[in-house]
Amino acid sequence: MPPVLLSKLLKKRQLAALVADLAAALACPLAILDAEENLLQSFAVSDALPLKRFTVSLQGTQLGWVCGDDKARVLAAILGYHAELELERRELGAETLHKYKEIALLYSMAEHVPSCAETEEIIERLIESLHQVITFDTVTVLLFDHENEILKVSASDDENFPVGSKIMPTGIMETVWHSGKGELVNDLPQDPRFTELKTPAYSLICTPLRSKETMTGLIRISSRQTLDYTAEDLKLLTTLSTQAAVQVENATLYRQLKDSFYTMVYTLAETIEMRDPYTGNHTKRVTEYSLAIGRVLKLSEYQLNRLELSAVLHDVGKIGVPDTVLLKQGPLDDDEFHQIKQHTRYGEEILHRIPQLYDIIPGVKSHHERFDGRGYPEGLQGDEIDIKARIIAVADTFDAMTTDRPYRRGFPFEEAYEELRKNAGTQFDPAIVDAFFEIDVMEAYFAARTKSDYATVLK
Repeated sequence: MPPVLLSKLLKKRQLAALVADLAAALACPLAILDAEENLLQSFAVSDALPLKRFTVSLQGTQLGWVCGDDKARVLAAILGYHAELELERRELGAETLHKYKEIALLYSMAEHVPSCAETEEIIERLIESLHQVITFDTVTVLLFDHENEILKVSASDDENFPVGSKIMPTGIMETVWHSGKGELVNDLPQDPRFTELKTPAYSLICTPLRSKETMTGLIRISSRQTLDYTAEDLKLLTTLSTQAAVQVENATLYRQLKDSFYTMVYTLAETIEMRDPYTGNHTKRVTEYSLAIGRVLKLSEYQLNRLELSAVLHDVGKIGVPDTVLLKQGPLDDDEFHQIKQHTRYGEEILHRIPQLYDIIPGVKSHHERFDGRGYPEGLQGDEIDIKARIIAVADTFDAMTTDRPYRRGFPFEEAYEELRKNAGTQFDPAIVDAFFEIDVMEAYFAARTKSDYATVLK
């Protein structure tokens, strides 16, 4: 991280104004030098006047000096304090960027895992394939429930094994489960491991669902008549079972990576949100409202995925807004409002460093644009504004209106609804407002409340 330079620090508008005001108030000669003794600023300095030097330092490192009489000590202390603030801001920004890079790595890993189907679809395809090559009357697929350490029926058309039931394997299934090898039986009633079933079966093949050395479940096919299942049938079922087991394991891994990614995204968003204790769960509510609107608009699964990420990270740029502005308990003046508006640009800068999140930048950057073109940061209007941003704008404004603040109570929902109606076509896209009125706001509100509160882990 580059060092904090006194010359760059003094170029900050607020600090420059403060130094000028302080120099006028102290009414004494002042000169500010950098570490190489280059003159940066001076006030009423005369060559005839001997000046004392007061060090401006940061964590033991000398940044420069303030020269003057004893009053100059005050300015040196103030410059040192602002140097510490600048260093803290940089460290916080670097830490945030590092964590976002970790997210990007996780996301990239998840994208390179084959885009396999959900487990239910994998099992369905397995059964469809079996019907094309093997004769059987019933099929049962059991997957291992790691949490309860028991087999659970995932799919079945056999009344002996209803879907959702949990069983401890017995008989032939127990042998297969413990040996990890398939079994073929053509005269089931004569097998000593046979147990009476509600629906009779005379021929059976049972193979493990196994990926490498990991047993993930069992598949069992049976016939109500005696059939001559062959070793080729057993080999075929074993091959298909192994392929399905690999796909199930990949689907599970993909889901775990995706869950980890979203957990980290929500955790980081809530870490940033914790800077403002009055926004409690704002990110979650905006996300739930946005997704509900997206479903009404029939966005694709991919579009909903990107909308969710945009909504979760819509305020990430607030990391660059000073606490004095972000946490102010009254109306903002023009300069403070200008600073708060920069959070959309800061958000763009952060996400621009992460290639995997490029396509959510418009939703983050433009959620304060107005439909009539009078918003910020670029004054876009109508369909020029990304649809994710138009959705988030409605969700974000509704939550802001209905949330309590230190200086005002939140609006009742009915009053907030009326504000949305009045501003449809000017501030908001009318189609988005119409979609908002179709959602169950209370359902979305309580969905946000019941989501895992990752922020509590950080406390």
